[in-house]
Amino acid sequence: MPRIPVLRNRLENRPVAGGKRVLLAAPRGYCAGVDRAVIAVEKALENFGAPVYVRKQIVHNIHVVTTLEQKGAIFVDEVGEVPVGAHVVFSAHGVSPAVVKGAADRELQTIDATCPLVTKVHREATRFARDDFEILLIGHTGHEEVEGTMGHAPERTTLVTSPADVANIVVKNPDNLVWLSQTTLSVDETMETVRLLRERFPTLQDPPSDDICYATQNRQVAIKKVAQDADLVIVVGSANSSNTVRLVDVALEYGAAAAYRVDYASEIRQEWLDGVNTVGVTSGASVPEVLVQEVLDDLADAGYGDVSQVVTAEEDLMFSLPKELRKDAAGNPDERALGGRIRQLDWQKAAIASDDVVVND
Repeated sequence: MPRIPVLRNRLENRPVAGGKRVLLAAPRGYCAGVDRAVIAVEKALENFGAPVYVRKQIVHNIHVVTTLEQKGAIFVDEVGEVPVGAHVVFSAHGVSPAVVKGAADRELQTIDATCPLVTKVHREATRFARDDFEILLIGHTGHEEVEGTMGHAPERTTLVTSPADVANIVVKNPDNLVWLSQTTLSVDETMETVRLLRERFPTLQDPPSDDICYATQNRQVAIKKVAQDADLVIVVGSANSSNTVRLVDVALEYGAAAAYRVDYASEIRQEWLDGVNTVGVTSGASVPEVLVQEVLDDLADAGYGDVSQVVTAEEDLMFSLPKELRKDAAGNPDERALGGRIRQLDWQKAAIASDDVVVND
């Protein structure tokens, strides 16, 4: 995984039959949970000074992690690597109760940057386990969010990684069964898994509300619209970002002739653009807009300067910061405490200022 952009020759403007354009998906990029988590690390550094430790990557984006490292954040795999008494931030993906206990045993000063939508799933797991349910958790093996959720009900949770797993699941009581999911999955694949589970276990209960987060769903809906008209889709984001990787899959499934993931614009290959009239562009929920803009700048060099946004939803959800960070170092209320760094996302500002395509269905 690249830590810094790779230098290379700029893209060439080679001729194709017909015009060239970019369809820019919106929503894209930072969601409220990511914004909150990144600001949490930034504010911890401001308030308490470097170093501040972070368990796992705060969000799954290599550019964000590298930038925070340069500011003084130290990323570790486990709380046992953090010096006794130091400040440690839990990532947006959440942690298990065992991790919380481990931090307390080392007298660490913890800041919980878990996305509130992940916390909701943790509470559901705890409640269903308390009520004697078995839990079928749909998610990816080894993902931090899955490990954290399973840690809240380890004795009662079975992981379902794909529709192919369904036939081999063994449960003790099929009449007391509920499904939950990782928040960053493909909506379509998750619903197919649920359909198959319900064929095997007709009394399977649904969670009280949708577990797949609004941002994941919105970005998948947007790229579905873009993919229908795109010869090529470029998805900006890191390889360990589940929601980013799913965007590539969704683009291909919904009509894009080709789709690739890049961390940086420098990874775009000239041959990807051969014969391409329409390029679709989007980014995962942990990707800062600056990386998308670099992709657009490079595509403009290749003649793709006509950019229209395809807007399928507007997002205005904001999460308050962890309580330890709602004041600045001097003890004064911080204006970012309730709602993050932004009141209106970059893509929303651009859409309002232009005549871009807006899709409402």
